[in-house]
Amino acid sequence: MMNKLRQYERLFKQFDENGDGKISAWELKECVEAMGEELSAEDAAASVIMLDADGDGLVGFDDFVRFVEGGKEEEKENDLREAFKMYEMDESGCITPRSLKRMLSRLGESRTIDECQVMIARFDLDGDGVLTFNEFKVMML
Repeated sequence: MMNKLRQYERLFKQFDENGDGKISAWELKECVEAMGEELSAEDAAASVIMLDADGDGLVGFDDFVRFVEGGKEEEKENDLREAFKMYEMDESGCITPRSLKRMLSRLGESRTIDECQVMIARFDLDGDGVLTFNEFKVMML
């Protein structure tokens, strides 16, 4: 964790061009453009407003860490949703023993319906015989 914090500090200092311990909309825009991306002044200002927890119109280090960590969580959630969709039964919102068996056989893992029921039961928190996205998430994390 300390190592990660040091990395965030280094990254924060790259954005904080004038070294005042805060990132302004202008500094955000400059840094994003230096990385070869485009960011309009309006989008930079909107980003700063969204990230700014204490309302001073600037992004402090704590705001920055929250943003970086939050992005990773969101990315993880999106990746899990994509994986869930692969196992899901016809967009039903759940993984059934049959849909699990089908996906596993596509992956070269042959399982019986009974074996799939046992696999699902291990993470089936409400005991309904299928996995919802939240139960799938618990299983994957």
